[in-house]
Amino acid sequence: MTHPDPLRGFPEKEFEERVERAQKLMQESSLSALLLCTEAEVRYFTGFHTPFWQSPTRPWFLILPMDGKPVAVIPSIGEASMKETWIDDIRTWSSPNPSDEGVSLLSNTLIEILPIASNPSNNGLEIGLPMGNETHLRMPLLDFAKLKELIHPHSFTDSTEIIKSLRGVKSEAEIYKISKICEIVSNGFASLPDLLKVGMTEREAFKAFRMKLLELGADEVPYLVGATGSGFSDIIKQPSDRVIQPGDLVMFDTGSTYDGYFSDFDRNMAFHFADDKAKYAYQIVWEATEAALKLASPGKTTTDLWAAMGSVLETESNRNESVGRFGHGLGMQVTEWPSNTNNDATVLQEGMVLTVEPNLTWGDGHIMVHEENFVVRADGIELLSRRAASELQIIS
Repeated sequence: MTHPDPLRGFPEKEFEERVERAQKLMQESSLSALLLCTEAEVRYFTGFHTPFWQSPTRPWFLILPMDGKPVAVIPSIGEASMKETWIDDIRTWSSPNPSDEGVSLLSNTLIEILPIASNPSNNGLEIGLPMGNETHLRMPLLDFAKLKELIHPHSFTDSTEIIKSLRGVKSEAEIYKISKICEIVSNGFASLPDLLKVGMTEREAFKAFRMKLLELGADEVPYLVGATGSGFSDIIKQPSDRVIQPGDLVMFDTGSTYDGYFSDFDRNMAFHFADDKAKYAYQIVWEATEAALKLASPGKTTTDLWAAMGSVLETESNRNESVGRFGHGLGMQVTEWPSNTNNDATVLQEGMVLTVEPNLTWGDGHIMVHEENFVVRADGIELLSRRAASELQIIS
């Protein structure tokens, strides 16, 4: 089934609801503001979507107060684009300016926004800043140290759980965008038997697949890894000039995007014929994936998914835990919280979008990986990627 193209961006109501949810969680955690500075966090609350984040020169900041709309504190080069979002209060400085890269403007704005009147003791208020796993501070550490001095006695505290809980459960509009890119990539994988052939180099095969995905409607293909050969142990490498031979396997794993939302799944195929051991390894990872997909539902945990996949893998092979997990969250980034591990134990909720990705070691140290994408629904899951065949597909 082909889905109509989702509308680009989101209606203002979507952002209002995100802010309201965030402010409720802030109140519960006694936070007087949130400071956000990474691409995904800023885009989540504003809709500010630009490839300019690829440049590391300039920091960008967004402040979410206890009440009202977010305030952007950004380099002046981004003012015109930010004005196209729902944000009204946009404060800028001329950048690059290493002597004061927005620190003074940011500190003054924070102090202005903080509800000082609610804190007559003057002991300082707490400002949330994501500090935990899968977060980073996108500003120089020396600038952050200066910022802490300028806002004293106010201080920063970890707000990772707030951001994690907000972004972990997707709206239907977000899910539709992920569904669309999964549909595009599924069509791309279906085209591989007509696209690839013996005699091509890995580099040619990667290029052909990337171009096909763009032709089918992907906005970008920022993540494409894989390998060819009778087996492979490195599945995240850049393609080489190796020539594809009869009997080779091919694995592509792509994180492609539509309107800023990712797919992330792979497919394994073989050219002309496949070794029985390779066929069997594929069967095991497919069955492990199936076990997790059948189990997933609200109330189950990421550790339950991990255990379901591991129980299948252990029937024939030692688990390959070198990658650390058997899948993860998916959305505005190709990997998000949570992780399917033996100790993550995140409870699945309706609206979460996840991958399941079991892997095992077979043959002479080779790795076989299989991955699917799904959204958790009230009565189970809705598969977003088109389910792979239960047997290793042969490209003739």
